[in-house]
Amino acid sequence: MKKAIAEFIGTFTLVLFGCGAAVIAGMGTGSTSIDVLGIAFAFGLSIVAMAYGIGMISGCHINPAVSLGVFLAGRMPAGDLVTYWISQVLGALAGAAVLAIILGGKASGWDGGLGQNGWGAGNFGEYNLVSALVFEAVATFLFLVCILGVTQKGAPAHLAGLAIGLTLVVIHIVGINVTGVSVNPARSLGPAIVGAGSNPGALAQVWLFILAPLIGGAAAGVLFKSGVLSAESDS
Repeated sequence: MKKAIAEFIGTFTLVLFGCGAAVIAGMGTGSTSIDVLGIAFAFGLSIVAMAYGIGMISGCHINPAVSLGVFLAGRMPAGDLVTYWISQVLGALAGAAVLAIILGGKASGWDGGLGQNGWGAGNFGEYNLVSALVFEAVATFLFLVCILGVTQKGAPAHLAGLAIGLTLVVIHIVGINVTGVSVNPARSLGPAIVGAGSNPGALAQVWLFILAPLIGGAAAGVLFKSGVLSAESDS
């Protein structure tokens, strides 16, 4: 139960602060507006905060792709994997719902945006499906290489949260203009479902943001399980 609650809170925080930065501060003007770098750091620092806040309880996966990679690397049982997935999706839904409530109180109105991911016409840099699929799979793979590497035996564990958070910052700097960056099925599902009424297109495209991150996470997990990317003391 502790792990489930921790994963719920962690994913809730990531969606509320990360997506919130994109749609609240990102759509501001003048001194109230932030750019790609600001949004990237909002997501990354959310991970850093939760890594040190709940890491000792659940490992701070707050991402179904991370949990899959950890499972395939042989570092968690199947029962925990299912529990983590459920908690993460529920946390993302709750985070998106709270964000929607906050945005609904804007006097000048709100277009229904909740930081949904997407590709193609009308989305970010209008990259096509192949670009979106490749970016999300490769970025998630590299994200998991960092996570599984910095949390294996012999790694400097006290720096893990910082390393993981900064990796997510870099991923967002590169990918926001491609897909808005998911690398996390829960982060995409929450806003897509809660905001489906105003943006049904995001919900129609959410399959890619489930499939591609899971593929990338699984690939990293298998490589660590095989010993290819594991330190000798962890193999």
